[in-house]
Order: sequence, then C-alpha cells, then structure tokens
Amino acid sequence: MLGTTEEKGRGDTPASDRDVINVRVARTFDDVLKGFSVRAATYMSEQLCPFDEEFDGNDFCAAHFLGEINGEPAGCIRVRFFADFVKIERLAVRQEFRTSKLAFALVRAALNYSRRKGYRRAYGHSRTDLTRFWGLFGFRAIAGRPAFVFSDVEYVELHAELSQAADVVEIGSDPYVLIRPEGDWDQPGPLDKSVARLARERS
Repeated sequence: MLGTTEEKGRGDTPASDRDVINVRVARTFDDVLKGFSVRAATYMSEQLCPFDEEFDGNDFCAAHFLGEINGEPAGCIRVRFFADFVKIERLAVRQEFRTSKLAFALVRAALNYSRRKGYRRAYGHSRTDLTRFWGLFGFRAIAGRPAFVFSDVEYVELHAELSQAADVVEIGSDPYVLIRPEGDWDQPGPLDKSVARLARERS
C-alpha cells in the first residue's frame, strides 16, 4: 500500500524496541488535524513561528502524510505539485519522537508517492544545518543560489532527481485505479465495490 510504512523504531520510551512506525496519506479531517497539531507543536511552540506563517494558505492545495508511533500522532510532511516537480515541505516530528526513524519514513513515503504520480524531480528548502539529512535522499543544494531567510530561519534550496516508478499512475492505467483513494491505488476502493453491487442487482 503506497504511503504506508511499518517498521521498528528507536523511540525514547521503555518499549522503544517494539515501537511501530506507520505513515499514511492523510485522507480524513482527523488525520489532517493530527498533522496540524504536530506542526503547531514543532514550529509554533519550539521555533516560535507565527500562526499565519506556519499555516500559509497552501494546506488545502497539497497532499499530507501523517506519521504515527504506536498509534500516537508523531510526525507529518506535506507535498505540493507543480508542472514538472514536487515540493517537499513542512516535515515535522514531535520532540519526544526524534530519536525514532519516523522522519526517514515520512520522507521516503512522500518521495515514493511522488514517483508513483510520475514525478522525476523534487525541490525543497532546508535549514542550513539539516542539508546532510536531505542528502541521504539524493537532495543537493542548487548551485549558485544564495541562502535566504523566512520565519527567522536561514534556508537553502535543494533539488533531487527521482528514479522512475515501475507502476506510475497515468492515462492508460486501469480506470478503477485512477478513482481509488489517493495513494491507495493498489487496493480496491469504494467505486470498485460499486461494480460488485451492480452485478448483484442485475443477477
């Protein structure tokens, strides 16, 4: 199932050796609110970012991923779509979960989702002290572009080339795939089930 990852984590709780990390596309209002709460705790509380800078008017133009550890909302990431690239942004993990591998799982899920949509390029902004983390996913600083500041933090522009997915969702894909819940393209959705209902009604 695209966008969902379960793996052992290295949390800071007594049961950390058994922690389960789950990442999924946020499709419900509750899931989106959980992600917003993580961002508020991370950026507004820790970094003192003003509300209207963190919640910038782009949230309802984007795909969101929610990361949970043992069922508890712990992290999130946002993806926005442009003509030939995706922008990866708003990665946040609650302070008490930062010794886990949730940040890695969130970025992997966002990039795999983007590859599945056919994107081959990704773009993002990184704090200058976090470029090494993004480098693990193939991101590199854009040559000749200066650092810049917003919300009192210095950032640099990064970009990455994405490998082509073997199972891109595109024109020519099964029409039922294209109407399934976002990111869950390999599982039958509600409209797949409607076909079975129609068959029963006709029998």
